[in-house]
Formats: sequence, structure tokens, C-alpha cells
Amino acid sequence: MMRFFPLGLAAFLAAAAVSAPVRAEEPEWRHAAAAIGEPKYPEGFAHFDYVNPDAPKGGTIREHESGSFDNLNPVPRRGDLASGLGLIYDTLMTPAYDELDVMADYGLLAEAMQYPDDSSWVKFRLREGARWHDGEPVTPEDVVWSFQVLTENNPGQAFYYRHVEKAEVTGEREVTFTFDQAGNRELPKIVGQLLVLPKHYWTAEGRDITRATVEPPLGSGPYRISSVVPGRSVVYQRVGDYWAKDLPVNVGTNNFDEIRYEYYRDEDVARQAFKADQYDWYQEMSANRWATQYDFPAIEKGWVKKLEFPDVGSGRMQGYTFNLRREQFQDPRVRRAFNLAYDFETSNEILSYGLNERIDSYFAGTDLAATGLPEGKELQILKDVEEEVDGEGIPQTVFTEPYDLPVGGSPQALRKNLRQASRLLREAGYELNNGKLVNSKTGEPLQVEILLSSPGAERGALSYKADLEKLGIGVSLRTVDTSQYVRRVRARDFDIAIFVWPQSLSPGNEQNEYWGSDAADRPGSQNYAGIKNPAVDALIQRIVFAEDRETLVAATHALDRVLLHNEYVVPQFRAPVDRIVYWDRIDHPETLPKFTPGFPTIWWYDEAKAKAIAEAKK
Repeated sequence: MMRFFPLGLAAFLAAAAVSAPVRAEEPEWRHAAAAIGEPKYPEGFAHFDYVNPDAPKGGTIREHESGSFDNLNPVPRRGDLASGLGLIYDTLMTPAYDELDVMADYGLLAEAMQYPDDSSWVKFRLREGARWHDGEPVTPEDVVWSFQVLTENNPGQAFYYRHVEKAEVTGEREVTFTFDQAGNRELPKIVGQLLVLPKHYWTAEGRDITRATVEPPLGSGPYRISSVVPGRSVVYQRVGDYWAKDLPVNVGTNNFDEIRYEYYRDEDVARQAFKADQYDWYQEMSANRWATQYDFPAIEKGWVKKLEFPDVGSGRMQGYTFNLRREQFQDPRVRRAFNLAYDFETSNEILSYGLNERIDSYFAGTDLAATGLPEGKELQILKDVEEEVDGEGIPQTVFTEPYDLPVGGSPQALRKNLRQASRLLREAGYELNNGKLVNSKTGEPLQVEILLSSPGAERGALSYKADLEKLGIGVSLRTVDTSQYVRRVRARDFDIAIFVWPQSLSPGNEQNEYWGSDAADRPGSQNYAGIKNPAVDALIQRIVFAEDRETLVAATHALDRVLLHNEYVVPQFRAPVDRIVYWDRIDHPETLPKFTPGFPTIWWYDEAKAKAIAEAKK
């Protein structure tokens, strides 16, 4: 299950209180819930283990963002949303950073939740005392209204919450969500992620929840917006009388008095700004730069610290992605040929100093990645699905061959791979004509455009382009700015583009958004490739309805294997660690949670260190 920040849409009317549905047996009220198993922390716990409960409050943390923004309203899909808006809002439930593998959530706005064994509905009981920054209470009507405006106006949110049949007020502090299916273990939890908005604020005269705005909105969270310069900066101020500051889930968190986001249109300029102490934290995405550009004076003097945090809290697929809506990519042999032409090993050595590793799974870096041949429960799931879909969408190699990526790294290895690619292209109906690869029947040349979103991606793409051209394929690279890239992707106006799909350690309903047939033709979905595969759809359902961790892992292995053997992407690379630099005026707990560094939530400002750096710089 991935956590989505709503991007959603239009205003609704009023939610009337409705009598609670009759339940044969009332389930117990829970302070927390996990997707698999039981939560770690018992009711009445003091604080999460990974926080410093005595962390000092104060200071400013300065962060950077790329691009621009022109919207502070999280509902409409209009304009570019400012970073950090989640700081001003509370959700019904909130995650524990050391339980991301089981996706445990604990009550925030909701003091308790209630759902039956079949997960066919969920009820939340709001905390008495939960309030908006203007002092008004957070009500069940706010929750219902928020659900309605988000799902009625945002296709992504409507899809994510599509199994919610109705949301209704069922008590003075209670709200109930009823689902259109039973057995979907994630539904109670994804409803708990709902962003709750103030109905009384947005329905006031002169305001429109369906329109973008740069007026700071009302929230209920630990911060409020104190300053906005559209496109350049947004500043969040800690709310001193935040209603939930003493809850166990918040002890040791939200420690900075001020959080600032400064925007840079050029990432190289942003990187130099960090070195010049214009902001405090930077995550370097380039292995090449990490190896060559982080020996500047502030590091040598100890003012800036380097942190390599093991990337074990999530999986990912990143790759050159085929737009399957294009005729030339319908044949999997063509897609495999493109894979064979990608010489990761040479590119990694030349461009990344060998610091990256090849992605070999849609869940790379986790125990959810398929390996070897299917066996046991995974094999049975695959056989059951094969029978269910009459074999459609499951290549027989799934059962007989471990998925293997071509290995380059030398001219000899690349030539071998290109010979194999040429053979596959001939089998798919292409031939060389004056050095150009053309369709044997139509004479149409095989030409593709690779769409890129930043100049930083060009170096790797140029070497890939050169190797594809050795096969006779016509290749052009097109680098566009962020806004144009987003527009083209939403319109599915690309041949090949690079996409990243992050994966949690407990996958679920978001897989429909990534690979499901229903999402393939929906504008704005993350099924960028346009995958429509009944076997994939069936395997996603096995994941969603898995009753235990063993079944979840087996079903995910099966899905991973089927996606890989269909060659929907040319997998690229991942870093085994997050590469982070920060100015040593901020600090963190001695032991960080296993799955995330928790920045900035559990970090704090160190006044003594800040003064020491200031004195040393004089």
C-alpha cells in the first residue's frame, strides 16, 4: 500500500447525519491497525521508539525544491502544488516509521477505529478536542465532505477510493465508510490516510474548493503557512498550541519552529546553493556527482555531514518505459531487443563510478522481488491464474526460465547482445534497408523518441541511443521542462520515457493504479505503459485479498515475474543507499528507524552547533 497525497477536486454540499448501519456483532475498537499482523505499540504507549522524546524545539530548517508552484489547494488538479502542504493537515491515522513493512497506522484525528474481520466497513471515532487552527472542532461532517470533494473532483482519488460505497456520519464523533466488497484488508487503512479538510472554511462565501489558490488555507496540523512567494518560497510556522502535540504519535516530532522551502529552476544552481549554505539538506541522486563533487571546504571543515542511509524501506522500478499504445511496441520481441541494447554495466562504470546496481525486479531492493523459478505457493498462484485467464498474459517462460537481464560491460558482450536483438527484430518482422530498420511488409522505419525531463538524464540516454542506432533503429532524444513533460505524459504523448514506481513493503491497491487494465486509459494514472493484461489484473487481486504475509509475498513474487517476462520496461538502476548531505546545525536520534531517516519529522535544530558554525565562518 502506497501513501498518496490527494491531488483532487470540486466542492460538495452538506453531509447529513445518517443512522448507523445495523451490525450483527460490534467489533472491538482499535487504537491502531496493521495491514498484516498486529501493530507493535500497545494502547497507551508513551512514544515511538525511534524518536528523541526530549528533542528541543526551535530553529529553522531550510529545504529546497525544483521547479515552481502556483497552488496551495490540495484538491484541484490545477497548477503546481507547493511542497510541504501535508504539514498543515492531519489525517485520521498516521504511520509508524519502524513498521513500514507491515504498514501499521495509529490514531491521529481518530482516537480509535473499528472494522469487522471481513473488512467490509470501517468506523472512526474522532478525538474530542481535535480542532482547526481557528479553534473550530474537527467534525465527522468535515471527514465526509473531504472524501466527497476529493473523489468527485480528482480521477486519481476517485480511482484510489473507488471501493468506498458510501461515507456517512454515524454518531456525534463517528464516521463510517462502507465498502463494495469484503475481504480487502487494505480498505480500512487507506481510508485512514484520507486528508481531512475544513468544510466551514472552504464553503464560506468567496472560496472555491475546485480552484487553485495561493491564499494560505486553514489546517489542523502541526504547522501553518506563514509566508508565500508564489513560485519561489513557502514558509511553515510551528503551531504553538497544536491540539495534538502531546499525543504519543507526535512526541519527539515536529521539532523545528520554521520549515522553509526555497525553489530553484535549475538543479545545478540548487546544488551550488547548498554548498553556499543557502539551505540545510540535500539528497544527491547522481552517483557520479556523489563520487566527484562532495569534497568541498564545508565538508572538509566538518560543517557539512555526509550520510549514506541503506535503502531498505521501499522497493522501486525505474526504467525506459514503452508506451504500449504505440503499434511498434506491441510485440514483446521488439521490447526485449531494446532491453538487449541497454549496456548498463558500461554506463554504470563510466557515468556512476560503479556505485549503482541494476534493477532486476519491480520490487527491487526488497524480499518481494521474484528470484529463480516459481515454486510452492507462488507456483500454485500462477497456475491458478493461468487457468483463470486461459493463459492470456502469462508467457510460458515464467514457468521454465528465471528472468535474466542482458549483461554488458565490454565490446564483446555488447556485440553478443546486439546480435541476439537483431535476431528478435527479424523474427518480429523487421529488416535492414540501407542501414535502417524497417517493417518488412510496410517499409515503415522503426523510429522512436525518448522523452526526458531533465538534462541530467541525457548522458545515459545518449549512450543508449548510440547502441540502439547500431541495430538500425532511428532514435531521437527530447528534453523538455517539467511542466511540458507532465502535460505530455498525462496526454500519453510519448514513445519511450523514464518512469519510477515506488513500492512499499506491503503492496496492495496501488498496484491497480500502476499496472491495472482499468487505469491504462485513464488520464493521469500511473499506468504509464498502458498495460492491459488479465493475468496482471488477477494477480493484483491476489495481492489485495492476501490474508497473511506468506500469501502476500507469494502473490507479489508472481506479479513481479509476469511483469518482467512481458518486457514492459527496460529496467535501469537504483542506488543501494540514499546519499544525503546536511549542514551540521541539525541533528537526529542516535538510532534512526530502519526504513527511513525520518527527515524532517524526527530531526531537530541544535543551537550550540549552529553557533559554532557561525563563529567558525567569521
